[in-house]
Amino acid sequence: MVIKNIRKSMKMPEDMMWLVPGLQVKRWFALIFLGAVMMTLGILILFDIKPIFYTMEFIRKIAMNISTEWLAFAIVMFGAGFFFKGWQKTNLSMLDETNNHSLLENLYRRRKLNRGPKIVAVGGGTGLSMLLRGIKHITNNITAVVTVGDDGGSSGRLREEMGVLPPGDIRNCIAALADDEDLITKLFQYRFKAGEGLEGHSFGNLFLTALCAITGDLVRAVKESSNVLSIRGRVLPSTLDDMKLVAEMEDGRIIHGESNIPEANGKIKRLFTDPQNCKALDDVLTAIKDADLIILGPGSLYTSVIPNLLISEISQEISKSNAKKIYVCNIMTQPGETDGYAVSDHVNALMRHAGSRNIIDTVLVNDFLPANPSQKYQMSGSYPVKLDVENVKKAGVKIFSKKLIEDNKEGLIRHSSNRVARAIYYWYRKELKSEKGFFRKEAEKELCLKK
Repeated sequence: MVIKNIRKSMKMPEDMMWLVPGLQVKRWFALIFLGAVMMTLGILILFDIKPIFYTMEFIRKIAMNISTEWLAFAIVMFGAGFFFKGWQKTNLSMLDETNNHSLLENLYRRRKLNRGPKIVAVGGGTGLSMLLRGIKHITNNITAVVTVGDDGGSSGRLREEMGVLPPGDIRNCIAALADDEDLITKLFQYRFKAGEGLEGHSFGNLFLTALCAITGDLVRAVKESSNVLSIRGRVLPSTLDDMKLVAEMEDGRIIHGESNIPEANGKIKRLFTDPQNCKALDDVLTAIKDADLIILGPGSLYTSVIPNLLISEISQEISKSNAKKIYVCNIMTQPGETDGYAVSDHVNALMRHAGSRNIIDTVLVNDFLPANPSQKYQMSGSYPVKLDVENVKKAGVKIFSKKLIEDNKEGLIRHSSNRVARAIYYWYRKELKSEKGFFRKEAEKELCLKK
């Protein structure tokens, strides 16, 4: 939970967590203290006890031997400490320890995270869930737009046998946004190793499929499961249509099915959907309209990110949006999808399939690689995505580079959710300041012209 993470990072005692910035509680402690002092003084004066006179006389006598400043400081600190502790114990004596943690967590989320920017994250696969794990510590106002083109593994079997939209990527995103992420992830990712019909299925996929049957559709199923698991933000499928991916290869072959595309061993010319005109979910379009920040990727370019943009309503709404737009580029090429791709190839593929150059403002790229990367990348034909600065600039896109990978001894090259989230938020705040500065300068120029 957020409060536990803050406590560990700041090394604060549990009782002191009530003083964490953003809870908007300290001001009320101070008001209670001031009110109690004023009431006490008023009662003493009413009974002609002359509290101020006798108190000052007492202080004057003590001050003959002790510094007045130190005496005043000690009285204030002891008084505030006693009052705060008494108030806390009186109120929290009615709550058990679990509720105390819950109260702190809810206060932090309500006061701090609820005021965060409205973020729409578009993608699928492990890339989107990785991003959400970091973004949820910045804001509660998250909408994850998830592709529904998956047709492999447990999701593919449920899609074929039960006629439901593939729940796999949605399951991962729900787990990533949950408060108790570790437990929910283990539960949702658990795969049955035996049992007729159960073997190979994950619990999360079966849970969402059952809830879908009970509630009537996937959107309501996701909403209800999100409420039960108390996730931050919301997860939405990009469409409720039975969307399937089709790829036209440069050698003329037509490959049907998301799981078959990387196995085709060719270069993808274009991607499209069957049926071609899938309808976007209304809630997705509303979220994009209201967004302050839109994030594309990371994840498989052709089977996770681009499928969402093939829904014309979504790509058009992103293009029209005034939100800040950033694409998190993959660190390594993906065999069967992006062999030999540089950063500009990723950017151009997104723009080409979206039918607009206005879907990306900036591309976020990793600028650090381990000295000895794992041999498994070279064995599988996966190589670092090269940053070709000039070609990216020709596409009209800015470049923002940071170290985005996790530190590990095995030489694995994976995005760090916290580093990616911090980099995006830093870029977003920087863009806002730059924009404010621009408008201020324009206003000053206009004022000078009028004079």
